[in-house]
Amino acid sequence: MVDVNIVAFDEANKESIRLVREQVFIQEQHIDPEIEFDGLDTQAVHVLVVDGEQPLGTGRILANGHIGRIAIMQAARGQGLGVKVVRALVEYAKQQGYPKVDLGAQTHAVDFYRKLGFTLYGDEFMEANIPHQAMVMLLEHP
Repeated sequence: MVDVNIVAFDEANKESIRLVREQVFIQEQHIDPEIEFDGLDTQAVHVLVVDGEQPLGTGRILANGHIGRIAIMQAARGQGLGVKVVRALVEYAKQQGYPKVDLGAQTHAVDFYRKLGFTLYGDEFMEANIPHQAMVMLLEHP
């Protein structure tokens, strides 16, 4: 049973969050650990996807509405888990009354975010030696 949970970067969850991000960003994408673990995790709200005790994916949102660190373990890709992570973060932002959320999409993932309702803004930029594109979603509130 796959669960998608809003969690803190605390003793109960940080090991699982780090495991996913180390595998995806540091091992697969060769991102410097100092860039990946930027000191903002304790200030962020995280989504953690697990199957039982097995962490499958994660993502975070900062207090300014910036979504990032969306990562799904290689063996769990193609199951719609990335969509669930992003939707959970957007829903959290709506509940908090954020007017918008934004992110820096790796350029290969622009279409993924576009299908979820994000739109492009600004110029392409480099982060961690990977081309990115800024994207935003304006949020509606009841």
